[in-house]
Amino acid sequence: MADKRDYYEVLGVGKNADDAELKKAYRKLAKKYHPDMNPGDKAAEAKFKEATEAYGVLSDPDKRRQYDQFGHAAFENGGGAGGFGGFDFGGDMGDIFGDIFGDLFGGGSRRRNSNAPMKGANLRAVVHITFQEAVFGCEKELEISLKESCPKCGGTGAKKGTSPETCPKCKGSGQIVYTQQSMFGMVRNVQECPQCRGTGKIIKDKCPECRGEGYISQRKKIKVSIPAGIDDGQSIRIRDKGEPGVNGGPRGDLLVEVQVARHPIFQRQDMSIYSTAPMTYAQAALGGTIRISTVDGEVEYEVKPGTQTDTRIRLKGKGIPSLRNKNIRGDHYVTLVVQVPKDLSNEAKEALRHFDDVTNGRTTEKTEGRKKSFKEKLKETFDV
Repeated sequence: MADKRDYYEVLGVGKNADDAELKKAYRKLAKKYHPDMNPGDKAAEAKFKEATEAYGVLSDPDKRRQYDQFGHAAFENGGGAGGFGGFDFGGDMGDIFGDIFGDLFGGGSRRRNSNAPMKGANLRAVVHITFQEAVFGCEKELEISLKESCPKCGGTGAKKGTSPETCPKCKGSGQIVYTQQSMFGMVRNVQECPQCRGTGKIIKDKCPECRGEGYISQRKKIKVSIPAGIDDGQSIRIRDKGEPGVNGGPRGDLLVEVQVARHPIFQRQDMSIYSTAPMTYAQAALGGTIRISTVDGEVEYEVKPGTQTDTRIRLKGKGIPSLRNKNIRGDHYVTLVVQVPKDLSNEAKEALRHFDDVTNGRTTEKTEGRKKSFKEKLKETFDV
């Protein structure tokens, strides 16, 4: 697998290329390097196979996700990339070959029947949640417009008492085939029927309620379960809540993008949370207990004597839950910062000056016949 070129490089697209960009790039390469256009050219045949293999992986969402994560290694043990001969040229691949070569050379490639059942388009929505809701999960209710079958015509689009008729122009196929002479011979050009728009049916008397569409829009409330650990920008797929299918096909899906509000204290990176916590100079020097805010509430932490400002500590298991297993959580990293007091009183200023004198070498002063330790003087100065 080491000698294989990157699939995105093969097609000449970026890693964020959408389906349309992938298809456009592949069409261009397929036309250029197809063996029928380059008879006997082994180099062109190799490039055609390489482009076909790349498109076969990147045009499949599951295979693309595996490739983005593991590279060519994802398919080392027959995981699905295969070579030119291993691809199924049905579906989208079949359409491309049908458009490029099937019509050009008089057929031979499979084309999708335009009036076959097709899944409806996906709908998109956005839901806003708080940082805390993203950590622990929640339920939200969305109100969206959904197309439902028209109650008057039962979804046929035809006026009550009538029904759709077979399109006389395409005879119900939904396609019109044009044949013309070209430099390559007779060329077949298959287009969607303009009279029935590819459905194979026409409606003479349209339903007055839906105006022949067969559907009416209704506002619907949909509950969205947001899993614990979801991150800003991620989406939740709700099956069968998209646009209605065509010619009896299934409904599309509803894709709900989650937008997480910023938190005034916490910052997130993957499953980790980062924040800062204040401590006084005396706590940093002498040690002591401080209280730290976490997503689970306040926790107590014992600061060690001599802790320096910007010291980072880890609160294990106080971070973000895993999306795959909510019982697994990341950690919370806290940066301890010494707070410098402002607007000191005269007494406090004098105490600090005394402390400065104590820590500048004069620490052997006797009290009641014995030496005071540095810690005792610090406690005396700050009354801690």
